[in-house]
Amino acid sequence: MDKLTDNNLKNKNFWKGIAVIVDHNNGDINSVTLELIAKAKELSEKANEKLYAVFIGSSIKASAEELLYYSVDEVFIYEDTELQHFRPEPYASALEDFIHYVKPSIILSASSAAGKMLASRIAARFKTGLSADCTSLDINEKGELLQIRPAYGGSIMAEIITNKRPQMATIKPQVFPAADKSENPSGKLTFRSPKDLTSGINILEVSKKHKEIGITEADVLVAIGRGIKNQKDIKMAEELAEALGAQLAVTRPLTEMGWADASRQIGVSGKIVKPKLIITLGISGAIQFTIGMNKADYIIAVNTDEKAPIFKVAHYGIIGDIYEVVPHLIKLIKGQEEV
Repeated sequence: MDKLTDNNLKNKNFWKGIAVIVDHNNGDINSVTLELIAKAKELSEKANEKLYAVFIGSSIKASAEELLYYSVDEVFIYEDTELQHFRPEPYASALEDFIHYVKPSIILSASSAAGKMLASRIAARFKTGLSADCTSLDINEKGELLQIRPAYGGSIMAEIITNKRPQMATIKPQVFPAADKSENPSGKLTFRSPKDLTSGINILEVSKKHKEIGITEADVLVAIGRGIKNQKDIKMAEELAEALGAQLAVTRPLTEMGWADASRQIGVSGKIVKPKLIITLGISGAIQFTIGMNKADYIIAVNTDEKAPIFKVAHYGIIGDIYEVVPHLIKLIKGQEEV
């Protein structure tokens, strides 16, 4: 095992391979992991490098074997009862061991609470860069990872290159399509043990959070923005959502004003959604919002400004006041009015 030095961190030839940190709940692999694997496979083929997965947890061998059906060359398993629940120190110890052993050029992690905490800790240990919440990834002609994410409040898309290694990025769920499962497994499993499992955190109790259908799971969304003049007027949008069997979503300004819960926010600082249909009401369509919903199957926009950016991504547009349009839509859907 070669010793990692500051020069090694800058020596690009010293690092090879692309790794995905497996995001899971007690061994149940979250869909974002398959999305990262799909993108990592694309990058590995372009760079002609191997694709690795790093699985940290307890009793995870069976789940790890499933990853071999997704064209992963090698799955590194760090399995211990002390790793059953996420704690940053022992998880970081496992990932640090993997980096020293394999020396991957690129490491991708989910932008989950645990994923961000782990990635930032590793970036600090290796004195390398970390780009959070990337919306696109690519490999340039020099084999460097192009990490693309919104900056300055979403007004521009920044292209980031990390000079040191490993190159690290976190990605939100539903940014990339998930990998397809093959009929036959390939690759291999490799078991390793972290050197240090000590932690300053003692887990006294774990309770299961009640899962609710959120905006990321909804097939139909009604999204509202600055076009809503008063908080009480949200009821109008809620009535439309109820008539459609949809979930209500919002833009950042409404959560900042305290009019809606942050779990309903779409965009760079909120959720990435891919519904079959989304109706936007009074939303101008700034890039920090459209990044979060522009992969919907159908987008219907309602806005008084015919030059609003939202119409550039919408499949259908209605130029009009939402206070006039929405009541008509509700009546049409309920069969109380004819077209």
